[in-house]
Amino acid sequence: MQIPSVPWQLTGNHWIALPCIDPSDGAIHAVGVLHRGARAAIEFAGSSNFAMGQGTPLLCPVLRVDGEVRTLAAEGIAWERAVGWLPTFTCTVGSLIVRGTIFAPYGRDADVAGAVYTFAVENRGAQKVTVEVALEGALGHRQQRVRTARPFDDAHVVVPVADDVLILEGAAIPGLAALALGSDGPAVLEAPQAPSRDVRAFAMRRTLEVAAGGVAQCAFYLAVGPERDGAQATVAVLRRRGWRALLTATREALGALEQSTGNEGVDRLVNRNLLFAYFYAVGRGLDDAQYYLVRSRAPWHALGCTVRDWDALMWTLPAVQLADASLARELLVRACELHGYAPGQGVHYLDGTLFQPGFCVEGPAAFAIATDRYIRDTGDDQIVEDPIVADTLYLAADDLAARRDEHVPLYSTEVLPSGAPAPHPFPLHGNAVIAQALEVLRRTLDEEAANNVEDPAAVRAALRRHFAVDRGERARLAAAIDLAGGTSLDDDTVGSAFWLPLYEAFARDDSLYRRTVRAMRGQQDADTGANGQPLVPQLARLLGPEAGQLLAWLRRAPLDQGLAAEMVDAEGRAVANGADAALAGLLAHTVWYAAHALGVRE
Repeated sequence: MQIPSVPWQLTGNHWIALPCIDPSDGAIHAVGVLHRGARAAIEFAGSSNFAMGQGTPLLCPVLRVDGEVRTLAAEGIAWERAVGWLPTFTCTVGSLIVRGTIFAPYGRDADVAGAVYTFAVENRGAQKVTVEVALEGALGHRQQRVRTARPFDDAHVVVPVADDVLILEGAAIPGLAALALGSDGPAVLEAPQAPSRDVRAFAMRRTLEVAAGGVAQCAFYLAVGPERDGAQATVAVLRRRGWRALLTATREALGALEQSTGNEGVDRLVNRNLLFAYFYAVGRGLDDAQYYLVRSRAPWHALGCTVRDWDALMWTLPAVQLADASLARELLVRACELHGYAPGQGVHYLDGTLFQPGFCVEGPAAFAIATDRYIRDTGDDQIVEDPIVADTLYLAADDLAARRDEHVPLYSTEVLPSGAPAPHPFPLHGNAVIAQALEVLRRTLDEEAANNVEDPAAVRAALRRHFAVDRGERARLAAAIDLAGGTSLDDDTVGSAFWLPLYEAFARDDSLYRRTVRAMRGQQDADTGANGQPLVPQLARLLGPEAGQLLAWLRRAPLDQGLAAEMVDAEGRAVANGADAALAGLLAHTVWYAAHALGVRE
């Protein structure tokens, strides 16, 4: 999907996503939530082409000084991301310094389905001034999006209600979501008189008296709910808790998620992508408050609110676990609950309903490996006593056993982790993953069931025996075979041979592994064209012999405003499917792992 031309600022929490904040004027062009009942994201915007920055924004800050409209960024505007996640700007308007911060509250006693836009106006002049700070905008588009957007066909409603609150919603009853806009003090509200399918313009205005040399502050609260009363009630909660306390709690909670590798540039790369994965690959359903794993909540990613087991468990979950072990536990159990009934059977909607069938043998194995990783990192081995997790592991073992060849300890698949059809039934990467999963299953299943699990050493021996093509000093590993002489050397973009050391199938210094990845690296470089190259194989090379060079390239790569993208060019600039949240998790964890566990340095 096309990368937006606007270098959007973005933020959010697990309830609400604000992916389109315009750096030129601080306008918010869209707000999104996840809805379990719709199995989709529900998004509010000023216009249908909001992702490209076209049309009227949903909310735009407007400044009037002594009654005169002053352009907020006429003298330039400077942005930074506080704690790596909170967009904050500073600009000069005559003798005034204006600072704005947009944040979605997060943390204990701050986990609210809403966002806050704060403004601080400092008067460096010699005279007192009257400043009106307003959020003006329009509700011109509402859409439901699984992968592609479908607009709602009912009229837009913008209506003032009690306590100086504006409600933005659809006219149809029952609706799926509503927005409520309030402020931290008395405000003037402007809203259209009747519902309409056309753009509904509105405004909320706050007036501040700023003494010479003084500072005045105000805040606007944006809340979401399944319907208008819930959204309005959430505005009341935001007001009661106060934006200052919410901002302090959010900063402290975000600071606790940060990771360190000892290199400032690498830390920025890791933490930027870790936080993005934490909030945009994981969301809470507006209608049930449960957690869901998705590929990306960003509206310009083509895979949207669907997810494959491998992506959720092996890309997103390791990054979340780095930062927040308690949430990782909840997500692991949640993944077993929603997806464990049919592990590896294909791509799922966010609620676990099958979206696109296609068995991938890495899927069942991922449940075992993710469980083992959680136990190793946290010491919480009681998770396997959870009935949902235990049932999933037994189902995964059964599914893997059903895919074992009758004569050889190798396992077959239908599709590869990338979703591409398998060129031959037995994949190299898939069987390396399965060998590690079998080790886990032999430790975690009951004694009788564990005795029936294949010996992982036999699978690893079969990898060397059956996947080696040529012999002697020229030998390398095939990417897939059929056990009848057919082989494929085409490495899968997701299930790459570069990952083999991660699953203890081959050592990083193994000569057969090194020859294999050297040949595949040349193939990857040759395949780079006008449409770019997948980022995943580049991340996999962090485990290979040229890890230091790859880390240096990755640290300099523009990506999608510093975030992982599915496709990048030779310089690392995003060319398609930017803001890939699950892939951002893989990037964050792989770079952290390469630095900490493997000692990789530039």
